[in-house]
Amino acid sequence: MTKGIALLDSDRDGWLTALGEQLRNHPGGLVLTCSALKKSYRDRLRQACPRLRFVFMDISRTDALARVAARGEGHFFSPSLIDSQFDTLESPIGEPGVLRVDAMNNLTELRASVVAWL
Repeated sequence: MTKGIALLDSDRDGWLTALGEQLRNHPGGLVLTCSALKKSYRDRLRQACPRLRFVFMDISRTDALARVAARGEGHFFSPSLIDSQFDTLESPIGEPGVLRVDAMNNLTELRASVVAWL
């Protein structure tokens, strides 16, 4: 992503392995943030931690673009990558252990929703 080009599945392989190891090494629980865009990525993480749950930060393409653009030019994630993220996304809605939240809600509301769900 620092090169301004979308990652391929092969680019994410080591990252998914590392996340799976972190999950296995913390059987009491762990919070990770990641863009597990595809069901195959989420299933791979679920293999490492069968009770794993995901919070899906649902946001429109327009709102995501506005947020990323507001970060400024120095941020590693370029606004030009938004389209590839949305093109790659396989929505987790309907999968077991997934909470959908509106990413446009304020942080206090988001935290309360997630804590109540957990």
